[in-house]
Amino acid sequence: MLNQSVGLTDLLSKSLAENRSMNIQAKLPTSMHQMLSCPVCRSQVILNQEQIDCTNPSCKMQFPIVDGIPVLINESSSIFSFSDFLSQKDTTFTFQSQSKLKKFLTNRLPDINANMKGKRNYNKFLELVKKQNERPKILVLGGGIVGDGMEEILSNPSVELVSSDVSFGPCTALICDAHDIPFEDNSFDGVIAQAVLEHVLDPNRCVEEIHRVLKENGVVYAETPFMQQVHMGRYDFTRFTHLGHRRLFRKFEEVSSGPTCGPGMALAWSYQYFLLSFVKSSAAKNIVKAFTRLTSFWLKYFDYFLIDKPGTFDAASGYYFIGTKSDRVLGDRELIKLYRGIQ
Repeated sequence: MLNQSVGLTDLLSKSLAENRSMNIQAKLPTSMHQMLSCPVCRSQVILNQEQIDCTNPSCKMQFPIVDGIPVLINESSSIFSFSDFLSQKDTTFTFQSQSKLKKFLTNRLPDINANMKGKRNYNKFLELVKKQNERPKILVLGGGIVGDGMEEILSNPSVELVSSDVSFGPCTALICDAHDIPFEDNSFDGVIAQAVLEHVLDPNRCVEEIHRVLKENGVVYAETPFMQQVHMGRYDFTRFTHLGHRRLFRKFEEVSSGPTCGPGMALAWSYQYFLLSFVKSSAAKNIVKAFTRLTSFWLKYFDYFLIDKPGTFDAASGYYFIGTKSDRVLGDRELIKLYRGIQ
């Protein structure tokens, strides 16, 4: 049963009453229903209009459905709780109304970010998963908002895609924690984790879960930062070098990997966060962000020239990995031979 902490029973009852008429199919594709499993014990689950029930008599967990979105987390091991989602609390993302100044900064000023490889990599990923299945099933972790370069996948009618997150975003169809992915083994042709693994407590466990839910020769696409300051506040834990990122996916055969955001972007971020260190109020932060975007956006254009240079493997803002599920484990002596920097 749900952990009946103070006030949670009332929250659950209120949520179930408000969502009694909601149809889960409006959010989660029907083809995904039979693939769901209990994130606690891995048993099958039964989907009702009001909640999701584990079929294991020794488990008997119940999971809420909020606005048609299943909340399938292992609360005993997650940093998130059912109450976070029953009360529709902002977690990793803040979707509250933005101020007029913040909207101006977001929509009008030049951006310091530049993903050099995202669109090309997603096209390659789509090509690979379609070789596995003409109608590939793809799981997006941290998919509450659209990832940079994903347009081709989202617009492809043959793709069956489910976007999961630990936050209610415009694309969220399922609330789940990547440490305990609530799907059966060998469920997906592809898994995407773009700008996700820096925000999980145990990246190795999450990648093990990705490996588990992928079909034989299933494809993973990941982007993870290296030279970036803390973002998403308290939900930011880890960074990876190129080789560190490759070791994380040691149970996958590499298709390609390398920098996706270059040293120009890394320098712009460092400049912005240096100036942000002097201020505290939201208004002052907005002014600093506007100033740094106006004065440093041009640095990202160096990355069009630098992105494939050996030095960028030592200084990139972030790296990507495309690989296929394998039974072979990359050895550490083999790993260090893959170094492509200049040190």
